Amino acid sequence: MMEKVVIVTGANSGIGLALCERLLSEDSQLRLCLACRNMERAEAARAALLTAHGGARVDLLPLDVGSVQSVLGAAEEVKARYSRVDFLYLNAGIMPNPTVDVGAFFRGLFSRNVVNMFATAEGLLTQQDQLNSDGLQEVFATNLFGHFLLIRELEPLLCQPGHTSRLVWTSSSNARRSAFSIEDIQHRRGKEPYSSSKYAADMLSLALNRHKNEQGLFSSVICPGLVMTNLTYGILPSFFWTLIMPIMWLIRIFTNTFTLTPYNGAEALHWLFLQKPETLDPRAKYHSLTSGLGTNYTEPRRMDLDDEMTEVFFSKLLELERAVRRNLREKRADGEHYQQYLNEIQ
Repeated sequence: MMEKVVIVTGANSGIGLALCERLLSEDSQLRLCLACRNMERAEAARAALLTAHGGARVDLLPLDVGSVQSVLGAAEEVKARYSRVDFLYLNAGIMPNPTVDVGAFFRGLFSRNVVNMFATAEGLLTQQDQLNSDGLQEVFATNLFGHFLLIRELEPLLCQPGHTSRLVWTSSSNARRSAFSIEDIQHRRGKEPYSSSKYAADMLSLALNRHKNEQGLFSSVICPGLVMTNLTYGILPSFFWTLIMPIMWLIRIFTNTFTLTPYNGAEALHWLFLQKPETLDPRAKYHSLTSGLGTNYTEPRRMDLDDEMTEVFFSKLLELERAVRRNLREKRADGEHYQQYLNEIQ
């Protein structure tokens, strides 16, 4: 039996790091690869994992999923190191400059809708987005497109005869269809790029199953529930959290989506590691849940997806991939060509 190769993006903190810890506790023979943007923090994460799991094999891979060049370089490195990839956890994500409607937040805090408000941040949370150096919207590029490109590049290692490989996306309950527009897949014109990018990941997972299952590649989507990580803490000033944490622990007794700790949030990611892919529902999002008494479990909930739109989205991504690769090849440095390219990828 060959060792399993598992790559986790965004593995140096939060849910990604908690997942790595849980995977090594499950299977000490793993070849685990932490794919991270910040190598200093990745080194620290690796050291922490090796302290707890002495003989473990933990590799580091520099990867900024928000940069096309970085993704292509990392993919080359992976192909040089491993002959196949068993699990690719697509967990890295950003939520830049989140803004909360504080009035709506406090109204919600004392309403019946409080659990839903925390769970989905509906009507509560907007982000500022910007173009990155590839001319792509930063949130779309990091949360979705960079991961898509990584999968495309690693297909030879993911789609091998007689072997199954798995993709697992960390989505969100903030992934709402209403935030996504098929006319504006990068969410250039909206105010909810995070929600849009997470809904896009749900669609992409379904499309990948349709196109790749017969080549042995299976994709699943999870929702970690409400977890306190750097991403969450950045949403509100710290004194707010101090005020409302007791309320949240109280609410947790009555609801199961408040997983709160990264360990609990990684429940569905860990659970999927133990399942046979053929038994999973490609239309389900697997939710990490924690009961009022603190028991962790995973529950599938059907995603709100339209098959036709999913297919259109998949072909738009392939088109965008072709444009991005062409731009890299031709290195359209002079302004006019680059502008042409930007218009092309709108």
